[in-house]
Amino acid sequence: MKNKVFKKIKWQIILGFLLILTSALIYFFHFLIFKDTRHIFIYLLGDIAFTPVEVLLVTLIIDRVLSAREKQTMIEKLNMVIGAFFSEVGLRLMYYFSCFDLNADNIKKELSSIQKWTEKDLSRIENAIYKFKYSVNCKIGNLDELKSFLVSKRPFLLRLLENPNLLEHEKFTELLWAVFHLTEELEYRKDLHSNPDSDYEHISGDIKRAYVLIIVEWLKYIKHLKNNYPYLYSLVSRINPFDEEASVIVS
Repeated sequence: MKNKVFKKIKWQIILGFLLILTSALIYFFHFLIFKDTRHIFIYLLGDIAFTPVEVLLVTLIIDRVLSAREKQTMIEKLNMVIGAFFSEVGLRLMYYFSCFDLNADNIKKELSSIQKWTEKDLSRIENAIYKFKYSVNCKIGNLDELKSFLVSKRPFLLRLLENPNLLEHEKFTELLWAVFHLTEELEYRKDLHSNPDSDYEHISGDIKRAYVLIIVEWLKYIKHLKNNYPYLYSLVSRINPFDEEASVIVS
């Protein structure tokens, strides 16, 4: 590792030396041709004087503009990945999670009418989602079905983690880890029907963690679609897992 770093530094030093030598040779040939050192130093000092302004333009202005554009492109790609997650896993997973929530009716009441939401409604619900009184009990839902679903989607989830853009989205990465953890908890248990209450409380906590995170990320994704892709927002609102009367058919 040290040798690689040394070679890299050595290469940069050699390049710098060659550039300076090239510049000196050009000035030398200029002097041989025109015999005018005054002219050389005038332009040399002028170029040196402009260097701080050039650094300002390149590092602070141009670099920031390029970084902002690059970040925007990265966010667009990331939202495509998040969209694939909800299409392949997320929507179905929210339905399963809601089956374990004794207070699911309260969530459904708030999240069932996204077709009519305004920007103000989205912001209000996004801020209030953490304050909902979730009451997750893994005994009231079908753990075997949830386990089978999560295990079948493991390869897809692993491919998502390979996407380097996810490193820029801590909350979504946290959601994926929560889902992976729940998958492993269920998979390692061969029997999900004869465990002590303490174990069921542990599983319920794992479900609740993933449940809250997935709703939060879903709301952020919906907000992005509403502001940028109305046609995708229309589809998402027609397949809303919290709306029991939702239908993909446009009527």
